[in-house]
Amino acid sequence: MRLHVDQRHERVLELVRERGSLRVADLAAELGVSAVTLRRDVETLAAQGRVQRLHGAVVWPGDAPAQERPRPVAAEGAVIGMIVPTTVNIFGDIVRGAREAVGAQGGRLILGMTGYVDSEDAVQAEHLMAGGAEGLLVAPSWFGGVPVDGQEKWILDCAVPAVLVERSAPAGNPAAGLDRVRTDREHGAAVAVGHFASLGHRRIAAVLQEGPHAERISSGFLTAVGSLGLDVDRGAPSVREHGDYEASVDYLAEAVEKRGVTAALVHSDEDAIVLVPKLQARGISVPEDLALIAYDDEVAALADVPLTAVAPPKRSVGELAAKLLLQRLTERADGRRPEPRQHLELLPELRVRSSCGGATPES
Repeated sequence: MRLHVDQRHERVLELVRERGSLRVADLAAELGVSAVTLRRDVETLAAQGRVQRLHGAVVWPGDAPAQERPRPVAAEGAVIGMIVPTTVNIFGDIVRGAREAVGAQGGRLILGMTGYVDSEDAVQAEHLMAGGAEGLLVAPSWFGGVPVDGQEKWILDCAVPAVLVERSAPAGNPAAGLDRVRTDREHGAAVAVGHFASLGHRRIAAVLQEGPHAERISSGFLTAVGSLGLDVDRGAPSVREHGDYEASVDYLAEAVEKRGVTAALVHSDEDAIVLVPKLQARGISVPEDLALIAYDDEVAALADVPLTAVAPPKRSVGELAAKLLLQRLTERADGRRPEPRQHLELLPELRVRSSCGGATPES
């Protein structure tokens, strides 16, 4: 029989009083509710002073030894859940940065992955919280980098603090009020355009991989082109499905041969590395005929022609997101008024190598 919330609270109190302490996951299973629902119940009862919260457990007031009673979570070592779509490309370094920041506080990072399947976000969150996660770092599987059709609802209903990582919600969306840490990808694209301009290129193109970051890279590219008075090639930025290399080569070859394009921004490194020999087979050399800048700098330096690349501060994104979440947990444990929500944007840097010519390469 499904219990009313007040009945459920009384049952929680009864069970904890009888047993002294219970794991949140075990208590949720006994009551037949989700771990998320049970955590909300525990938060309510803890705020009323009727139970105490420990890591992943509920304790009857006074039963916990003094050394085990709740203190600021960051001081004693929190369990932090992190949900990412993958651990390749940028997310590998982001996860490492978060793990180091949590470990430095004596905590533990536990990982969930969604494979870019948006329905998996909430599933992974519930699984991590049932395993003791007291806060979440989340890179949701929002294809355009922003939520659509209520994709943000699960994170707003989450019983623990959450920080968005490399994702954002537009103004007016309820998730816009969440803490977030991300790369300023518009700035990265603008830095690439500025470098082309400094080398004397006047007509430029861009080929971008379809995905969460394409819109913001496009926006930065077009804004910078306009600000610097450059000519943007017809149809640029050209946003294509990942792996559609032949179409990208056809577009760039025609742009160079027929429309006077001399420089191009390509996202990502992998795409740029694939495109260089394909362009060469069409008689277009990098950097002699086409200066090239890659976006991401995962493997750009390893290309046959080492690629100048926009490098997001990946490890720092993970580190600062984790520190922000630990701050929120400490505020909650102390009962302090939380500091204002934060939207942190970190600036990428340009790493100059051989693919643009006209400058001293960086290894």
